[in-house]
Amino acid sequence: MTAAPKTPAACLIGWPAAHSRSPLIHHYWLRTLGIEGGYVIEAVPPDEFKDFVFRLSLRGFVGANVTLPHKERALALSKPDERARAVGAANTLWYEDGELRSTNTDIEGFINNLDACAPGWDRAGDALVLGAGGSSRAVVFGLLERGIKRVHLANRTLDRARALADQFGDVHPIAWEAIGEVLPRAGLLVNTTSLGMHGQPPLGIDVGLLPPHAVVADLVYVPLETPLLAAARGRGLQVADGLGMLLHQAVRGFELWFGQRPQVTSELRALVEADLGKA
Repeated sequence: MTAAPKTPAACLIGWPAAHSRSPLIHHYWLRTLGIEGGYVIEAVPPDEFKDFVFRLSLRGFVGANVTLPHKERALALSKPDERARAVGAANTLWYEDGELRSTNTDIEGFINNLDACAPGWDRAGDALVLGAGGSSRAVVFGLLERGIKRVHLANRTLDRARALADQFGDVHPIAWEAIGEVLPRAGLLVNTTSLGMHGQPPLGIDVGLLPPHAVVADLVYVPLETPLLAAARGRGLQVADGLGMLLHQAVRGFELWFGQRPQVTSELRALVEADLGKA
């Protein structure tokens, strides 16, 4: 008798394995698409990560999401695509022809969320990105890949902005104090820093200096409506929030693992918003 195929399952690997919305998102898609599958959180300390990844399929997983502090190690232990190499970190693992592959879906999560929230944003002119960390690398790569001609990058430590600019080219590092000079010609403003997040200092950017056609994106999603986004809405500007990016970045991993491309719906967003409200 032929054994029944195992139900495909994916996991989120992190340490510590703090409460994540990823199981809520993927279980919603599995349910709505009628797919027999699973998604669980795996708390894996750094010294056990390599062994866990090498035995991923033996543990019954068809792939995984990777979060802090493992994203750079995941890149080294897999075959990364261009996006993962450019960002220097992998957040999604899957098997292709028996080989463990990796990518970084923050890029498409950011771009697809912008497309959904502000169609035509890529015709708005210069982009101004705040921050020079890992999220900023994903954002800058996505903007350049989309064909944005001029990307300004501001960071409190100018050397970090310069280093990131050197990595990508076509990126113009500026001092934090010079942000006000760039805002009037920025068709897109993106905050990749933690400023404005609950428990963090405010961002302190004057959105009144932005042109009337500008789009404002904030990667922070706690709170859902950051002071930056609230100020932008107050001016009648189009905005894209961090929760939208979180939902959109999960799409490709699900498709790679379970074979169907899910949709980011208002029902899913409401479900995750309600869960965030419990935190």
